[in-house]
Amino acid sequence: METPGNLFCVAAPSGAGKSSLVKALLELDSHLMVSVSHTTRAPRGQEVHGREYWFVDEPAFRAMVERAEFFEWAQVHGHLYGTSRKAIEQRLMQGEDVVLEIDWQGALQIKQLFPHAVLIFILPPSWQELEQRLRRRGEDQPEVIATRLANARDEVAQARHFDYVIVNGLFETALFDLKTVVHSQRLKFAAQRRARSLVFTALGLA
Repeated sequence: METPGNLFCVAAPSGAGKSSLVKALLELDSHLMVSVSHTTRAPRGQEVHGREYWFVDEPAFRAMVERAEFFEWAQVHGHLYGTSRKAIEQRLMQGEDVVLEIDWQGALQIKQLFPHAVLIFILPPSWQELEQRLRRRGEDQPEVIATRLANARDEVAQARHFDYVIVNGLFETALFDLKTVVHSQRLKFAAQRRARSLVFTALGLA
């Protein structure tokens, strides 16, 4: 699907700082919109229904799958996550740039549907730092943290399939890198042609 808006998919293992980076990016870039995913997991901390996620039970989620309401969906850490088809299509067709916080499975599915989607993977600087961040959050029991760390090994291995990789060692540097990726994508020939079709047509470049 060719759309005037750009689609950015940001994936990372738990604790790598994906959510914090995307939140900071949205505060700096008024032309970027976040798409809120659906999940069957319970809210954590100060998460709010409709802001971080749409929190639904498994039967409701499965019903949405049957109605083909998701672009992609996957099971992650024992819970289901899905990306709304209608919400993304509408925004992209209106020329808005959309960012998805998503797991690697969903990102690769999205790439098949939107070849021009930009996949960005956030890496931790080390396994030790990743474990410390998960423990500092204070949101999960030790056994849950152990599961997340074990899953992170498989998740990190998928970074080779992404377009860009950012190492989140120093937050400010990682945020700068993320902003650079977004800005660079907007200036690519194909992206400019989709976003500025009238100008390109007038100049004989369409």
